[in-house]
Order: sequence, then structure tokens, then C-alpha cells
Amino acid sequence: MSRLRSLIERSYSPYSGFRVASIAVDEEGRAYPGVNVENASYGLTMCAERVAIFNAITSGARRIKRIYVASEAEEPVPPCGACLQVMAEHGGPDMEVTLVSLTSGAIRRYRLKDLLPHAFTPDMLEGGRSE
Repeated sequence: MSRLRSLIERSYSPYSGFRVASIAVDEEGRAYPGVNVENASYGLTMCAERVAIFNAITSGARRIKRIYVASEAEEPVPPCGACLQVMAEHGGPDMEVTLVSLTSGAIRRYRLKDLLPHAFTPDMLEGGRSE
């Protein structure tokens, strides 16, 4: 939790004031950080979870095994739908999702399939996954 606590300080959230930090862990145990980055054009804002996953992929990771998502809300906050969909693409249904409240210390653990039981996956596309 201390790494998430220090990471959340890097959040760029001047509009919502809702800071989020995330760490994606790949199949080899390497950790990749991310924070939410807001924009005055709100639609261009990027969630911490996607920043962490994109950081992992950019650094050479291919599969995300687990992800941690921390906020300062009293209760742990689940990822948005867009982040869940990105998790489905790069982690799969058994990916571990750990939600953390840095305020209360509450922790909730899930499998992605419990948060997104009917994910749209690459195998649903004609031709399947292309890498």
C-alpha cells in the first residue's frame, strides 16, 4: 500500500480532485505504475488503470496477471467500464483485481470475470486476435 500511497501523489486531477493510482503486474511479476491524468477537455482524461496497463504493454509486457487500484475514497472504488474492457483484452477473465481505499485501508479482491462477466473479447472478432 505504501507504493500506491506515494504514487497517488503524481495524479493529475485538478478538475475532479479524485486521485487514483494503479499498478499493473505482468506474468513475470514486473510492476507498472499509472495515475489518472485529467484534461480540460474531459473526454481526453485517462484513468489510472489504463495508464498502468498501457505502460506495461509499452514496456514489453504481454499479459497482465493482476492490477491494484487505489483511491482516497472511504470505500474501494471499482474500475469504470472502459478500464474493465481494457483489462479483459490484456489480462483475461481470471486476472486479479485488488481495490484499495487509502483512507480507510479497506481492500476488496475480485477476479475480472466477477466485475465484467460478459466481456467482449478478441475471439469474438472474425479472425480472432492478431499480434
